[in-house]
Amino acid sequence: MSERESEREFEQGRIGVRKTYKLFIAGAFPRSESGRSYAVMGAKGDVLAHAALGSRKDVRDAVVAARAAHSRWSTASGYNRGQVLYRVAEMLEDRAAQFVEVIVASEGASTGEAVAQVGKAVDRWVWYAGWCDKLAQLAGSVNPVSGPYLSFSTPEPCGVVGVVAPQASSLLGLVSVLAPVIASGNSAVLIASGSRPLAAVTLGEVLATSDLPGGVANIVTGPVTELAGVLADHRDVDGLDLCGLPPVDAADVEARAAAHVARVVPPPAAEPDWWLDATPRRMMSFIEIKTVWHPVGR
Repeated sequence: MSERESEREFEQGRIGVRKTYKLFIAGAFPRSESGRSYAVMGAKGDVLAHAALGSRKDVRDAVVAARAAHSRWSTASGYNRGQVLYRVAEMLEDRAAQFVEVIVASEGASTGEAVAQVGKAVDRWVWYAGWCDKLAQLAGSVNPVSGPYLSFSTPEPCGVVGVVAPQASSLLGLVSVLAPVIASGNSAVLIASGSRPLAAVTLGEVLATSDLPGGVANIVTGPVTELAGVLADHRDVDGLDLCGLPPVDAADVEARAAAHVARVVPPPAAEPDWWLDATPRRMMSFIEIKTVWHPVGR
């Protein structure tokens, strides 16, 4: 028997080691404070891996990390943020084969469909990277005034944004809600899809090896409605995108957030067609407009 045949026989007879994914917080991969994990099932009903079962403490740690990173990230130039997002796209494309495998196993998509989705996700990172140094021109203005003053308005990120990732589109939908938040200068705490979290935690590995400062994007896996409620209750969270939250749970989460969260984007009635969802609207959802009056003349 040749050496190659021996290797093939060994591979056929062994049991694979299923990975247990951790959280992604502050640029590192901590275990969940709960010490628990749950099985991630594939489209065919098989166990693909295990993911950390995030807790209230994990979400709080992620918010602390996001707040600590916000000052540096929000004051970076739009050009610099664009470079960083472009680097994320490069790293994502380098690991395209891994994401294709994840999408095929998680969503039951064909290989061709998965390849197209990964390519579209890379393109969307690049698209938002291009917007980083153009948002001020889109949302800002020089205001006409009567008097010896110059009045101008500029966009500023609102702060720490909690994002509930789409439940069905594990990569393209995820990128479509996360990229605009950080492109506009906010830091994010993302609650991954409960049933399809593998693309999100794999994206965490991409972010960790890109130039994105630790804490700008944080990823927590676990029970979506429970973790979204923790974000809504947290008084250091400035905004919520509830895109992936089941509409039946949205009213309660919005009510809990109403006392202190600056803004909430409610979930759509049905998950959008992410192939078409490329618009500056999502960047505009989590910015504030600062208007400055400056005397001129005498």
